[in-house]
Formats: sequence, structure tokens, C-alpha cells
Amino acid sequence: MIPLTLGEVARVTGGLVHPGSPQVAELGVTGPVVTDSREVSEHGLYVARRGESADGHDFVAAAAERGAVAALTNRVVDGLPCVVVQEDPDRLSARPDRPPYDAVTRAFAALGREVVDRCAAAGGLRIVGITGSSGKTSTKDLMAQVLPALGPTLAPEASYNSEVGVPLTVCRLTEDTAYLVAEMGASGAGHIAHLTAIAPPEVAVVLNVGSAHLGEFGSRAAIMEAKSELVQALPAGGLAVLNADDEALVATMGRRAEEAGARVRLVGLAQHADVRAVDVRTDDRGRASFVLHAPGLGTPGQGVPVQLQLVGVHHVGNALAVAAVAHEWGMPWDQVAAALGAATSRSRWRMEVTERADGVTVVNDAYNANPESMRAALESLAAMRGPDGRAVAVVGGMLELGADSDAEHEGVGRHAARLGVDHLVTVGELAAPAAGAYQADGGARASSVADRHEARTLLDGLLRPGDVVLLKSSRDSGLRVLGDELAGRSD
Repeated sequence: MIPLTLGEVARVTGGLVHPGSPQVAELGVTGPVVTDSREVSEHGLYVARRGESADGHDFVAAAAERGAVAALTNRVVDGLPCVVVQEDPDRLSARPDRPPYDAVTRAFAALGREVVDRCAAAGGLRIVGITGSSGKTSTKDLMAQVLPALGPTLAPEASYNSEVGVPLTVCRLTEDTAYLVAEMGASGAGHIAHLTAIAPPEVAVVLNVGSAHLGEFGSRAAIMEAKSELVQALPAGGLAVLNADDEALVATMGRRAEEAGARVRLVGLAQHADVRAVDVRTDDRGRASFVLHAPGLGTPGQGVPVQLQLVGVHHVGNALAVAAVAHEWGMPWDQVAAALGAATSRSRWRMEVTERADGVTVVNDAYNANPESMRAALESLAAMRGPDGRAVAVVGGMLELGADSDAEHEGVGRHAARLGVDHLVTVGELAAPAAGAYQADGGARASSVADRHEARTLLDGLLRPGDVVLLKSSRDSGLRVLGDELAGRSD
């Protein structure tokens, strides 16, 4: 954290220091900025947000006990100095161009932007923003392992990609940070614009436009508009890295980038991609390899081989996006290829592979799911199946699909049948339509169970040496816990 006094925090956020003495205003925030009172440490700032189930103001006393120097609040709370920001009723009104964030959330954003600006002024800071319906966190993790070869790099923890996660990340910046990787998600119009106001990108990466949050947005066109807010935030001379294989939606964002004076680099498998993967293959563990073709690699047809350690062919597109960014900032292509090949999976429940002592391979990809990521996971499962084992898919419900939910789950079942998945297990009522569609399209065997406990009982009697079992669902469906149980993990 770049040090700030409470007076400076108040100036940046439009708040008032309480108690209002000069001595209190001069108190310094030199520790971490957090939104969880249990994570407070000495001289840190506690941001008292109101959540869906709890009001952070109720935990100010706990933050004080752990050594917080102050809290960012929307009302005076005794027992700890506060920077108090007043609620603006107009901010809470529903507007299509402005998310209805409360005063503390907006003040937190302003604080984050101040830290970004101070870091940039201290020695320069280059920011890459990443968005997409799927793959954001995996791409962020790749970027966080490649860019440090160029200089000190800060990337989010876990999936910190929201109006809370982005300011939490940028408040960890120091004067030495050269590169900031900002993961940016959205569940409505204006969300990404809000995030780019905190961390203005020099490079924007748009991975895909899928069906995640379809129930909230209403259409993929509306999702595209929301994702394009990242591209529209680019400065003149900035760079948009866009998925050439999503020609109808993502690639069209190039026009908006060019209108803003930014450049465009297309990445993907398509012939017209600037940074392209050819000869894509997967090994028996589902890890992809390819030959990287890009400008400056010599005579036409020459390329650099890349062997990923990550499981799933869908990581090829993620790797190409990272490659384009790293090369833009000065990394030679051969060094890019080596760094991509050295990168490992860092985030839990994303194609997390465990080979059990009894010969069963567990693939836990149950952090989140949408139709596109579900198909990609099933394709990885099919690629990992050995000659003496079976491919078993355990799928839970995909949330936030709205009226398309049944049809999208049926599509998952049909895809599993086409891939030759040997046994499809659906968990919960939401996922059940996948089983019927799987069997209607010639799937070998399907089972539907009510919850993860029934699924565990079924799998304990079903799995045998050589089998590969995939766990895939939205986070709230709970299959990540079942995946940990099957893998023997307790962390």
C-alpha cells in the first residue's frame, strides 16, 4: 500500500475525518486495505461495506482490536477513527449507465484510483485489463507468471474482478510495481466502465462473449456491449487484444478501439489472426501444445513451439492473449514461449487434476460454469480418457441463464454424447435436462441425483482404476467440494 494519511483519504473520497482533529487527520494508513475485519493488520484501513447478508459497520470494533488505524464508513462508528462518506440517493437510483453502488463502494473506487495514480507518478505503471465470459482468472494467472520477467508485477488474488476485488487489488500496489494485471467482470451495464475508472488499461484483452449472466443481461449482444466497455476505455495508442475466433462479437470490438485511436491485435486459430496457434495438439493428460506464429518470427511459416502445463485445449486462446501482451511490452517471442511453458495452474477448482493412488484421475473444474466453459471441460475430459478407462462427467447446474436454462443444459448433454462420454451424472434439478438429452443423443449411461452427497455415494461404487472423472458446475452448485472429497483434499 502506498501510504496515505486519513486527511488524504478524506480528500480523495469526499469524506470527513471523525473525530475531526488535526491529529487524527494526520494518522497514516501504512498497512493493508481490507473489507474483511478478520484480515485487518496493524495500521491498515478497514472498508465497512454493506453486503447481502452483513453490514461491515457491525465489525468496526473487531477491526480496531486487530490494529486498524481507521475505517471507511458511511456513518460515524465510535471506537475507531473513521473517514465518513455520505450516501447520495441519486447514486442508488437504477440507471442503465451507472451501477447503483453505495457511497462506501464508490469511495473505495476513488481510493483505489488515487493509489494507481500515485504509483504511476512514482515510476510508471502499465495496466492490462482482462475480461471475457470465461477464462479471465486462468488468463490472469498466466499473465502473472509471464510478465514478472519484464518487471515487478501485481495480479489479483483468486477471482478479484468486481467493484470490491479491483480496488482491493490496486490498493496493494507499491512504488516499485511496473505491471498491473486487472481482471474485470460484469453482471450489468456500466460495471466494467466503473472498474476501468479505477485501473485505466493501456492494453485491453477480451477473451470471449458467451452465455454467462445471460439471465441478467438478456442477450449475448448486451453482454458484448458490457465487455466492450473495456476496449472503449483504451487511450489513444493503446492496444486491444481480441479473440479472432469470436468473429461475430469480440473481433468486431476492433472498430471501437480504432475509433478511440487504439491499435488492434487479433489472436486465435483463425488464418487472419495476428498472433496465431497452429498444429494444436493435446497429450494424454489433456495438456495442449501448439506452434506460435506471429509478426517478427522470421520467414512465413516459421513459428515457436509452446507446450503448456495447463489442462485443456481452451487454454491455447488464453496463452495467445498473454503472448500478445508480453510481446507488446518488449518480451521476445522465444522468451514468451518459454514463460508460457513454465506456467502452472494457480487458482483452485479450475481444471485441477489429481491422480489418485487407485488409478482414478479426478478433474475438479467446479469453480464456475457456463455453456461454453462446460463444453470446453467435456472436451478436455474426452481427450484425457485412456484406452483402459472411462470418461465420467459429473455436472451441476449452470446459474444465471434465465429462460434459456433448460435448453443450455440439454446442449451440454448432447455435447457429452457426441464426445463419447461413458457416464453422465447430473446433480440437482437444474442440471437434470442434460441427462435426458444425453441419452436421447445416444449417450451410454446417465444418472441423476439430488445433491453432492448422493453423487458421492454413486461415484464411490462406480469409479475404477483408469477412469477419469470430471466435476463441473457453477460455484453455488457445490461440486467443487465433492471434487475435493474425491481427490482427498482438505485444504
